[in-house]
Amino acid sequence: MYDVALVRDVLGEILAATRTVARRFAPVRSVDDFVQSEAGLEKLDAICMQLIAIGESIKRLDKITGGTLLPRYPQVEWKRVMGMRDVLTHHYFDLDAEMVYSVCAHHIGTLEQTVAQMLADLDSP
Repeated sequence: MYDVALVRDVLGEILAATRTVARRFAPVRSVDDFVQSEAGLEKLDAICMQLIAIGESIKRLDKITGGTLLPRYPQVEWKRVMGMRDVLTHHYFDLDAEMVYSVCAHHIGTLEQTVAQMLADLDSP
């Protein structure tokens, strides 16, 4: 069995980061909002930092739980979340703003809801 308190802490960090991404992404209407101004590029950088933190924390969570927790929540493509972290971290100068836009527009909400459910499930008997 794994350390439930530690898992709860990591999930809390991930949840906070998903909410930060959602908040920062809220005014973005198209990928052009990221790339056509200095302010947009700064927003893109800030969101990418949170996505890196999310991916790293999910890798950590998977290690802590011995690979047993994430498969119970198949609505999220966990390997792709972790892979995104690797791309953003190791290929930053090849950053694809459209990919980041798509993740934020189509997947961050599901991730947030799933992590919230994981936390709720930890607290239920």
